[in-house]
Amino acid sequence: MLLLAGCSGGVLDPKGQIGAEESKILVNAFGTMLIIVAPTILGALVCAWWFRASNRKARYLPDWVFSGRLELVNWGYPLLIIIFLSGLIWVGSHRLDPFRPIASANEPLEVQVVSLDWKWLFIYPEQSVATVNALVLPVEVPVHFSLTSATVMNSFFVPQLGGMIATMPGMVTQLHLKADHIGDLWGLSTQFSGDGFAGMGFSVRVKSKEDFASWVDEARKSACDLDRAGYAALQPESRNVRAFAFRSVAPSLFSEIVRGELSLQKASESAGPVVPCPEAMR
Repeated sequence: MLLLAGCSGGVLDPKGQIGAEESKILVNAFGTMLIIVAPTILGALVCAWWFRASNRKARYLPDWVFSGRLELVNWGYPLLIIIFLSGLIWVGSHRLDPFRPIASANEPLEVQVVSLDWKWLFIYPEQSVATVNALVLPVEVPVHFSLTSATVMNSFFVPQLGGMIATMPGMVTQLHLKADHIGDLWGLSTQFSGDGFAGMGFSVRVKSKEDFASWVDEARKSACDLDRAGYAALQPESRNVRAFAFRSVAPSLFSEIVRGELSLQKASESAGPVVPCPEAMR
C-alpha cells in the first residue's frame, strides 16, 4: 500500500466529473467488501494461533460437524453485502450511462473518434479540424464522443476522465465526458488489436476555452487536409505515430467510415494517387 501511494494518473486520480463518480463507486465497493474480507483473514489467523498444538486450552472436538449459528453467519453476512453491492453498482452504472448527457451551462463539444491500426483519429466536426494521437479538450465543457473503428474492435479509455467504451466497425458508440482541470492526461486502447497495440496511446491536453480556440486556429495552419486522399494515407498500419493535425475535414468523412465506404482498398481506388501528409511522416 505504501508503494502504491506514489501512483498517479490512474482511475483513482480523477480529473473529471465521470471519473470522480466512477472512482467513488470503486472505493465504496472496496470498503464494503472489506467488511467481510478483513474479519475472514483475521479469523483465519486467530484460528491458526488458538488451535496450535501447544495450546492446551483449545477444545478438541473430533466429532463436531455442524453449527447452525455458524452457518447463519457464514452465509448471512456475505449475502447482505452482495445485496448492498448490487444496489450500489446498479444505481451507479445507470447514473453513469455513457449515452447520458452531462448537465452543464456550457454547450457540449462534438468529437468523432476513429480507431485505426495502430493510432487514433479525432475529428472535430464543428471546428472542421482533426488530429492523430492527440485529443485536445476545453476545460469544464461536456464532450460528446461518437466512436467507431475502421479496423478491428478496440476500446477507448482515458483513465482520469472515466468511461471506457468499445469502438466497433460499422457501428457508432457514444460517450459523454467532462474534464474539470487544466493539464496533460493520457489515453489508450485497452483491447489487444495486433502487433502495434502497445504503442496505441494518445495524449490528452485539457486547455482553457481561450487556449482551446487558439489551438484550433493553430491546427488550421497545418499542411494536411483530411479528405479521401488524406484518409487513405492514414489507413495503412503504422506504429508509434507522432501526433499531428489536419487543417480541414471532409464533411461526410466520419459517416463514410462508419458505413464502410472508405475501407483501405476502396479509399485507395477512389482517392487516386496518395500523397502522404508530410507531418504524418515525421
